[in-house]
Amino acid sequence: MPEKSGQAAERSGQGSERSGQVTEKEARQVAEAARETAWDRPSFGKELFLGRFRLDLINPWPRSDPADVARAEEFLTAFEAYLRAEVDGAAIERDARIPDEVFHGLARLGAFGMKIDRRYGGLGLSNLHYCRALMLAGSVSPAIGALLSAHQSIGVPQPLKMFGTDEQKQRFLPRLAAGEVSAFLLTEPDVGSDPARLATTAVPTDDGTGYRLNGVKLWATNGTVATLLVVMARVPAAEGQRGGITAFVVDGDSEGITVERRNAFVGLRGLENSVTRFHDVFVPKENVIGGEGKGLKIALTTLNTGRLSLPAMCVGAGKWALHVAREWAADRVQWGRPVGEHEAVAQKLAFIAATTYGMETMLDLCCLLADDDRNDIRIEAALVKLYASEMAWKIGDELVQIRGGRGYETAESLAARGERPAAAEQLVRDLRINRIFEGSTEIMHLLIAREAVDAHLSVAGDIIDPDADLGRKAKAGARAGAFYARWLPTLAVGPGQRPKAYGEFGPLAGHLRQVERYSRKLARSTFYAMSRWQGRMERKQAFLARVVDIGAELFAMSAVCVRAYAEKDIHPENVELADLFCRQARVRVEQLFTALWQNTDTVDVAAAKRILAGRYASLEGGVVTPPADAPWVAPWQPGPSTVADVRRRIPRPR
Repeated sequence: MPEKSGQAAERSGQGSERSGQVTEKEARQVAEAARETAWDRPSFGKELFLGRFRLDLINPWPRSDPADVARAEEFLTAFEAYLRAEVDGAAIERDARIPDEVFHGLARLGAFGMKIDRRYGGLGLSNLHYCRALMLAGSVSPAIGALLSAHQSIGVPQPLKMFGTDEQKQRFLPRLAAGEVSAFLLTEPDVGSDPARLATTAVPTDDGTGYRLNGVKLWATNGTVATLLVVMARVPAAEGQRGGITAFVVDGDSEGITVERRNAFVGLRGLENSVTRFHDVFVPKENVIGGEGKGLKIALTTLNTGRLSLPAMCVGAGKWALHVAREWAADRVQWGRPVGEHEAVAQKLAFIAATTYGMETMLDLCCLLADDDRNDIRIEAALVKLYASEMAWKIGDELVQIRGGRGYETAESLAARGERPAAAEQLVRDLRINRIFEGSTEIMHLLIAREAVDAHLSVAGDIIDPDADLGRKAKAGARAGAFYARWLPTLAVGPGQRPKAYGEFGPLAGHLRQVERYSRKLARSTFYAMSRWQGRMERKQAFLARVVDIGAELFAMSAVCVRAYAEKDIHPENVELADLFCRQARVRVEQLFTALWQNTDTVDVAAAKRILAGRYASLEGGVVTPPADAPWVAPWQPGPSTVADVRRRIPRPR
């Protein structure tokens, strides 16, 4: 597993000073040093992976402050009315552009300041109501949902809220709450999830007043329209200067910034996403967020709650898909019965309904825990991002299948034939990016797995660290012995084995007993794997992915049972949905447990090496492949831009 952060942090300020390749060890050190290492607040997810089913951390179901709810509902009512009356989602899809008037309308409503505190001109919405607003926006136009999310969840407002100085907040947040747009720039043409290779530099000026930025950033959502940017750049280490990857607030109109192109994608056609070049861009030292070398830590901490925005739109997609699937399956008749009554379609309807309920419940719980601020939700937020992005994609695919040919037909074509323009094909196109945005599924699996085994590494990491000397290994052995002597016996038996445990949950009690048993089984499986593979565990990515997927299902099962029980008097039907979800989830969990040890992982890895070596290249014959006259990743060089600036300036409202 990765090197412990305490050791890596000593070198985190330096990293690699070159823009080319870095070693695997260097990459791990940079990522590890950016992690939050303290667990000073409770985490349901952390305990779940350790085999401790701490239902008391989420039961009773958390509640929002009534005053906050009243303010939020007033905004949401106005927001929904505006979206219904003034926003044409079909036109945004057709024109691949959000009209200027929509930017102005969103600004008038305060939508750009939903997460900004009221003292800076924002609405100060809770995470729960912010996510409900995104759900509404995304149901009309996913591009608007992405605009608002990128602006507030990972753009300038959130990092400043968490790490900014009072002066920075006073200077920038009122502008953003009033309608200026922000963007987050980390990714580079050859740097994605491996920040150790970050090549954009921020060199201090000789007079000490600021820095000069140079580099190119790729896939900056809102990058073509943003007036304020969060830019991650590497400050060179020097005597008396820590250096390292640092976060800056950069004025989008600064001299030397060129938006070189607007990127186009298979979905989210209205997305304003850029390639942005920085050439000797001056940034005053007052615009550093949190201090030099803190950039990645700021990014990861911001994403703890920032990741909640993406599943909000996935939940909205699930609700939309359920509505279309239900009405279509009840109306469409084949072989003398509505298609929804045929078992093949009935299974799909049940999956869509149960999974939408599960996703919404996970999201609401994460938001409520985040709003409480007494909980550490880094694992829970990552789990709901991972789970919702994967499940929403499956829901979209099932909707297309239920709709048949009409699911593959565009909304415009359906409307031209006089049919209801239900854009199922657009839903699938728009949903696909969520498995990549803000941490791909593969990266999320590794990130969550690292947190899930943190307790083990904190006591036994030096045992499997090849760089640890005998003294460190001996101390780690003593710590590990004491920890496992206490912990392992707790995995043998638990409340889940008592027939009447969790009886207050009525028909859902059996599911909670099963979650408790699964939790202990998952912890035993993880411990056995660490004992078996030790330092090689980090390369067992397929195994770790299954561990995480089991944890996600267990978190979802726990959440739906608690929510359904809390709402049983006002929504008795939710008990049925929770039972349905848990029954489906238990089937998936059993399959995942089996696949932990019965799989083709080893032969797949061996085969991949042969594939990469070209052994099976003959299999690629008989088709016309893409031309090889351009590189897979376009090279770039520092310097002034050689193309026209294509940034889009939103005019001020009249």
